[in-house]
Amino acid sequence: MVRAVEEADPSFKKNTIHGTVWNLDKRFPKDVYKPSRGLFRLTKFRDQATDEVKTGLISTPPATVKEEDFYKPFADWLRNDVEDVTKAIVVGGNRFRDKWGTPDVIGKRESKRSDIIKAPVEIVSAEIKLETSQLVTAFGQACAYCLFSHKAYLVVPKQSPPEEIARLDSLCQVFGIGLVLFNASDPKDPKFDIRVRARKQDPDLFYANKYMAHIETELFS
Repeated sequence: MVRAVEEADPSFKKNTIHGTVWNLDKRFPKDVYKPSRGLFRLTKFRDQATDEVKTGLISTPPATVKEEDFYKPFADWLRNDVEDVTKAIVVGGNRFRDKWGTPDVIGKRESKRSDIIKAPVEIVSAEIKLETSQLVTAFGQACAYCLFSHKAYLVVPKQSPPEEIARLDSLCQVFGIGLVLFNASDPKDPKFDIRVRARKQDPDLFYANKYMAHIETELFS
């Protein structure tokens, strides 16, 4: 809200805006409610049963857009823009033959031949979710990937309910998961944007070797 007001009228100072809007839900309880930290919403959009935005008001991607359409663009973005990996491949499906799930995108980061000091190979995994009703499941999957990955990303639509994004933001910071938002309506230009940076962790090398064996030819050749 502060950003929106600032963009609408630059003459207002940011501190002034903060001082005015921080307790809107207390000053106008009949008109404004606060579903999560940093988020205000008009009560007319409130679903009294769930305390969230009414289902009919949530933006959904076109039916012609598939989740798989975003796998390759994200793999390219992870390698070329973020430079978190030196190689990334699309996996998805049930390649790992495991109930814990298979990442949609997996990449590796390794030192260049010209590097004087060589770093160990790092594995980066990502769970991409197009369906906004499956965000909790997607978060659980991203956490599971930490078992065999040095970094894990959760990639969700920016059209997701703001209160859900706020929760994921906090959870990802607690668990060290990277959070990336994207435009779910346009696979050709998803505009991936990092909300939370992934924190490097030490995976269990037993499971790392076990799962990488399924994609060794594609990722390590």
